[in-house]
Amino acid sequence: MSDLSDSPERSGAIQTVSLSFFRFSRGIDRLWALTMMGAARLALPKVPDIGFWKLLGSGTGEGFTPIPNTGVYAILAVWPDAATARKQTETAPIFGRYRTRATESWTLFLSPTSARGHWSGEAPFQITSPASTGPLAALTRATVRPRKALQFWRRVPDISAVIGADPNVAFKIGVGEVPFLHQVTFSIWPDAQSMTAFARHDGPHARAIAAVRDGDWFREELYARFRVIGDHGTWGGTSPLTHIKGQI
Repeated sequence: MSDLSDSPERSGAIQTVSLSFFRFSRGIDRLWALTMMGAARLALPKVPDIGFWKLLGSGTGEGFTPIPNTGVYAILAVWPDAATARKQTETAPIFGRYRTRATESWTLFLSPTSARGHWSGEAPFQITSPASTGPLAALTRATVRPRKALQFWRRVPDISAVIGADPNVAFKIGVGEVPFLHQVTFSIWPDAQSMTAFARHDGPHARAIAAVRDGDWFREELYARFRVIGDHGTWGGTSPLTHIKGQI
């Protein structure tokens, strides 16, 4: 686990976002996780100091498909500071219930550096942390217009393949609130330069962005970047941040 004790976020009121991933292997645990997409809505608002939160499912593979993956779920939550984020994700009963059932779990701690757009009508991320050098995460969230869903999903496999082939990507996943229509993409990069180079390269991603703008595909969208400030647990047997932790 990355130690946040020497980080300024621990003592200052700098908004921190946690993104917790859980992997479930047994059928009974997968069924439990599916039911928690509804039941956890009752428990999460009761967690002390939690702000904006979302329960997320994933697609098959690395999540960039419309076919649900019943084995991987995630919880995104916003906290007033890093110390609170770490304490509550480690001790709050609802997070503990997920870890007990999961075969593996991994939580990232992030500090927003830029954000534009809305998520369920809210602007959930406060920019209380300045942009800095080092690893960063990118999150895009969109509500796809139903009449544009087929066009959207036709683009996704090519984008996923290009991201997967990029050696700079430390981690990537596609998650969402509602299959087909409410989608979130999340990726971690060693620095802003490598992420920007990918976004601006004339490939499937850039062409999809142009199509979104021209075709008005999304009813609501949000784009955010974060400084990666720590993690806890493993994913695939190790921390995906292992080779960049010296930069955090």
